[in-house]
Amino acid sequence: MRVAYVMSRFPKLTETFILYEIVALEEQGVHVALYPLWRERTTVMHPEARPLVERANYQPTLSWSILRANLYYLRRRPRQYLGSVWTLLRHNWGSLRYFFGALAIIPKSALFARQMTAEGISHIHAHFASHPAAAALFIHRLTGIPYSFTAHGSDIHREKRMLREKVAEAAFVVPISKFNREVIMEACGLNGTADDKLVVIHCGVDSHYFQPRPGRNGHSPDGGPLNLLSIGTLHEVKGQTHLVEACRLLREKGIPFTCRFVGDGPDEATLMAQAAAAGLTDCVHFLGRKTREEVVRLLQEADVLVAPSVPSQDGRREGIPVVLMEAMACGLPVVASRLSGIPELVKDRHTGLLVPPGEAEALAGVLARLYYEPETRRQMGQAGREVILQAFDLHANAAVLARRFAREVNQ
Repeated sequence: MRVAYVMSRFPKLTETFILYEIVALEEQGVHVALYPLWRERTTVMHPEARPLVERANYQPTLSWSILRANLYYLRRRPRQYLGSVWTLLRHNWGSLRYFFGALAIIPKSALFARQMTAEGISHIHAHFASHPAAAALFIHRLTGIPYSFTAHGSDIHREKRMLREKVAEAAFVVPISKFNREVIMEACGLNGTADDKLVVIHCGVDSHYFQPRPGRNGHSPDGGPLNLLSIGTLHEVKGQTHLVEACRLLREKGIPFTCRFVGDGPDEATLMAQAAAAGLTDCVHFLGRKTREEVVRLLQEADVLVAPSVPSQDGRREGIPVVLMEAMACGLPVVASRLSGIPELVKDRHTGLLVPPGEAEALAGVLARLYYEPETRRQMGQAGREVILQAFDLHANAAVLARRFAREVNQ
């Protein structure tokens, strides 16, 4: 079985769920061909990505090969080609991001269509309901190859351009949470008859790789500062500014702690300035990008993983942050926002603590509680790992996806 994966950029350090899903599928005998819409330029790359990068089908925005592919379909399948171009442009009109994105991906998608046909691709799977799903629909119309896509977070919460059309023509759709499934059903006017088309498959993590440190018991209150960890792009939607404010409140309460931020992004300078203005430079540290191996080490050293996500001003909203799964697999208690599909993973007061988005005082309050209750941290960490093993294991969930691919191919 040969499946083509379409994604916006590869290899993107913050989208490890795509990388390791591909690795897990290939371990189960699925050959995955990579068709990124754009090449990600990065100096930090997970080692598993390197062989995939070497065989990924990167294409420029325009080339002679792309021009010939478009002329091929214009001559051989003019109705399908022109109708598909019109569909993408018409339904994305009114959004600068989506309209010009469609203009950028249409030419190379025609070349992808010819290459996938020549390669014997039997199914196309796109990650994100935005440009990748649009490219998959375009290729499907030109070739007849069935497609599916995974819907994560902001790709269906921020703008829903062409979502109805993408869902209607897809063989199936994978919402990563029940919450996302309800969003899609409402946006597309679906009902219970969509049960077979909208298949909830959680993103998963490798529970063999992400493991608790030996002898994790939780620190006692007098055993040192509370070691907080936050991992993710430094961006408004991640809510890190509220964690910095919570750290200021913890300092006022006299609670010793360290807080480490892993990642970079547009808000890095603002967050560093906020921490400096609050007098927190001795205990709040910004570590930048880290590899998977380094992330595991940091998780095993931490006491609590904090993911204070918030809806952004431009409508972005997280799905279920994979870092929560990684932390829980490592036996860490987690503190997160009661938002989107997060409560499907984090069971409040069982595997972690949930707080209202954007409320720094509530965030500081639950962190103070976890400082004084090391046994609660230990119990939540153990319960969290069990949840990962039962419902968020990478290999088990990839097997579900592989079976669905096989079902569509064999119909």
